[in-house]
Amino acid sequence: MANANVRVRFCPSPTGNPHVGLVRTALFNWAFARHHGGTFVFRIEDTDAARDSEDSYNQLLDSLRWLGFDWDEGPEVGGPHEPYRQSQRMDLYKDVAEKLLAGGYAYHCFCTAVELEARRDAARLAGKPSGYDGTCRNLSAERIERYRAEGREAIVRFKMPDEPITFTDLVRGELTFTPDNVPDYGIVRANGAPLYTLVNPVDDALMEITHVLRGEDLLSSTPRQIALYKALIELGIAKEIPSFGHLPYVMGEGNKKLSKRDPQASLNIYRERGFLPEGLLNYLSLLGWSFSADQDVFSIQDMVAKFDIADVNANPARFDLKKAESINADHIRMLDEKAFATACEPWLRAPHANWAPESFDEKAWQAIAPHAQTRVTVLSDITANVDFLFLDAPVEDEASWAKAMKEGSDALLRTARAKLESADWTSPESLKNAVLAAGEEHGLKLGKAQAPVRVAVTGRTVGLPLFESLEILGKEKTLARIDAALAKLVA
Repeated sequence: MANANVRVRFCPSPTGNPHVGLVRTALFNWAFARHHGGTFVFRIEDTDAARDSEDSYNQLLDSLRWLGFDWDEGPEVGGPHEPYRQSQRMDLYKDVAEKLLAGGYAYHCFCTAVELEARRDAARLAGKPSGYDGTCRNLSAERIERYRAEGREAIVRFKMPDEPITFTDLVRGELTFTPDNVPDYGIVRANGAPLYTLVNPVDDALMEITHVLRGEDLLSSTPRQIALYKALIELGIAKEIPSFGHLPYVMGEGNKKLSKRDPQASLNIYRERGFLPEGLLNYLSLLGWSFSADQDVFSIQDMVAKFDIADVNANPARFDLKKAESINADHIRMLDEKAFATACEPWLRAPHANWAPESFDEKAWQAIAPHAQTRVTVLSDITANVDFLFLDAPVEDEASWAKAMKEGSDALLRTARAKLESADWTSPESLKNAVLAAGEEHGLKLGKAQAPVRVAVTGRTVGLPLFESLEILGKEKTLARIDAALAKLVA
């Protein structure tokens, strides 16, 4: 049921190349908002100056645009809760931290790193939880003064309640966390810089986010955020606690969580290989969700119409590159011929193309494109499939040559050349019959007979439909390449 009051957010950090798991999170949030006619908020978490970069920020925006995501509030769009970059909201976080301290919801902690580690080690040896033990929770004014006089720096810790926290996860059902598993935690560094544990829930509260859909790795922080939300509500900063849904891990090779270091994790790899945004998003939507039991290929519009967070599976989802490629190939075949030809254009120019720009023949490309559309898995495949049309000579591939040019291939090529010379070059069927007849003279079926012709003309043993390719290349170039192959065989 549509609910225009739904407000979700996507809040990545601009660090490095976008990760496909991050894209899956963006997709589920975007689809959820669009399904309900709600609001999709795009927010940038750029408080880590050491890791964040403007280049990564611009790359992130470019990637989301390429994928086809639009946002209702956020960078370049604006909205009622500006600014949407955390680095520009520091005064807000400072004000909230001061109110939490004044209200008794947080306190200054003067424990040093050495002291904390020693107490953690002692707790572990005693078989007890090793989280923060509350040493600074109820310091006297005199003790605080003494610590300050000693030059100790203090962080700000949030005071967790002493009772269990229970909530209903939209994906995993009811969950309960006991106090010993969720100790007091830091929200402001000693230098005054706010931590993620503060800024993320504060932004969600101020931006009135109703549903937080995020990765499973953040599940353990949810009880802390719920406790903080309750404090923010009592302080009049938040209106309500959002609903939480934790999306399953995306697994890579060896059933390990797909990390940024994994080669298949980077969105840029798929973009550079020529995945269609629709194909990639279709596949990523299947990592934890399904359209139906018997349909894996669908449009993003169809996904939006059907998407329900309650249908997301809590079990980890494995990234399967072969399936991703297969679904992308299906989306390529779903394009109309003009859209396919246009989508391939970047791979027909430098730096992808291995032919001179002036050698490109637009008429030949438009003629071959419909035959190529059913043969490519990703758009970058097109370059090697059609290069024989635009090069002076086919690419030399010794493996293909050795595979196709068997004993007697020279005789076959001479016969095929003679029959092709007298064939009707306006008919692929006529060219096929010419090669078929040549094969019959040498006791070969069409498959064996056409292999030397294909390698002589295109340089490869596999490729686009041969006789349509010969017609488009033309009689003069085809016969010249067969002559060159014969010369090489004789040599």
